[in-house]
Amino acid sequence: MAARSVRRLGRGLSLGRGLSLGSLCFRGSPRVFSTAAQQRSTGDECGPEDPHDEPKHPRSDCAIKHKAIKLEEQVQDLTERYRKALADSENVRRRTQKFVEDAKLFGIQSFCRDLVEVADILEKTTESAAEEAEPSNPNPTLKKIYEGLSLIEAKLQSVFAKHGLQKMNPVGGKYDPYDHEIVCHVPAEGMQPGTIALVTQDGYKLHGRTIRHALVGVAVESQE
Repeated sequence: MAARSVRRLGRGLSLGRGLSLGSLCFRGSPRVFSTAAQQRSTGDECGPEDPHDEPKHPRSDCAIKHKAIKLEEQVQDLTERYRKALADSENVRRRTQKFVEDAKLFGIQSFCRDLVEVADILEKTTESAAEEAEPSNPNPTLKKIYEGLSLIEAKLQSVFAKHGLQKMNPVGGKYDPYDHEIVCHVPAEGMQPGTIALVTQDGYKLHGRTIRHALVGVAVESQE
C-alpha cells in the first residue's frame, strides 16, 4: 500500500511539472512571435536609405551651373555668327545683282563710245551741207543731201535715246568736273562767271553715267 501511494504521488508531480512547463511555453509563445515581428519591422526601418534623401554635393551644382553658362555663351556666339553670315550673304547677293544689272545696262558702253564719234562726223557733215544748201544756191542736189543727212542724224539720236544714250546740253549750266572738261575760258558777257559759255565737243551719258566728257569753255570775269 505504501509503495502504491508513493508511485501515485510521483506521477502527480511529474504531470504537474509537465503542465506548468507547457503553460509557460504556451504563454511565452506570443511574446516570442511579437518580438520577432518587432525585429523584422525594426530591420525594415533600418534598411538602405532612400536615394532621394542622399545629401547633395555643392561641387556638382557649381559644375552644372558653370557648364550651363558656357553653353549659353556658345549659343550667343553661334547666333551672332549666324547673323553675320546672313548679312554677308545678303550683301553678296545684292552686289551680284547690281553687277548683273550694270552688265546689262553698260555692256554696250565701249560700243557707244565708238558710235558717238560717228555721230560727231555726221553732225559736222550735216552742218556743212546746210551751209552749202542755202536759198542763194540753186543746186537741188545739195538740198536733198542736206535733207537726207538731217533725217539720218535725227534717226541716230532717236536710236541713242532708245538705248539710254543721251547727248549733254551744258551751255548756260554750272561747270561739273564729272561731266565737263575745260578747254578754254571766255569773257563773261551777260553770263555768270563759272558757267559754261560754249561747247567744242558734245558729251554723252549712258543711263546717267558719263561715257564721254563734254569739252567746254567756261565764262570768267574780264580783266580790264
